Amino acid sequence: MTIRVVVADDQELIRAGLTMILNAQPGIEVVGEAANGREAVSLAHELRPDVCLFDIRMPEMDGLEATRLLAGPQVEDPIPIVIITTFDLDEYVHGALKAGARGFLLKDAGPDLLGQAIRAAANGDALIAPSITARLLSAFAHIDTGTAPVQPKWPLTDREEEVLLTVARGRTNAEISDELHISISTVKTHLSSLMTKLEARNRVELAMWTYETDRL
Repeated sequence: MTIRVVVADDQELIRAGLTMILNAQPGIEVVGEAANGREAVSLAHELRPDVCLFDIRMPEMDGLEATRLLAGPQVEDPIPIVIITTFDLDEYVHGALKAGARGFLLKDAGPDLLGQAIRAAANGDALIAPSITARLLSAFAHIDTGTAPVQPKWPLTDREEEVLLTVARGRTNAEISDELHISISTVKTHLSSLMTKLEARNRVELAMWTYETDRL
């Protein structure tokens, strides 16, 4: 099935470039474009795409608020959001992940990685660009959010700790399966258990928790 995507970026040239790259990917189609966050939210509600790709900084409404409205904790039927950013001291990235973004990339990510991120989001997975996972999450994990990391409802098993570390390093389910020599279905079982124990909505929050608790 074709993955339907809404792209939002206030810079027309970048928006057009992202659209062109995604439309060239097999099984992906951009069905809408927005120049600001408010327009993006309206378009997403109207079109109900499979995934939204948002710039973090946009006029009228930024990507953080747009993400919260479409994928936040109170949203009954969230739309997967992938954030694309420049990272340069972008204090909004941490908030975007907390708001429900399923992954993020830098704007210099290549077409392959961009396509992987969209597909991962559509499949209920999340992709954080491996080249920036440690740098970005460790930097934002030390921002004082005013709240302590959640304590697990039940102790994590040794295998869950191993899976947690691979998630924090940006590994996909298939890569975790190969690295730990377990089946993909077993990986998914461990991820589900981790999300329950840590009250996380997705693997991005699992990765953030790993850094916030200094496990890496």
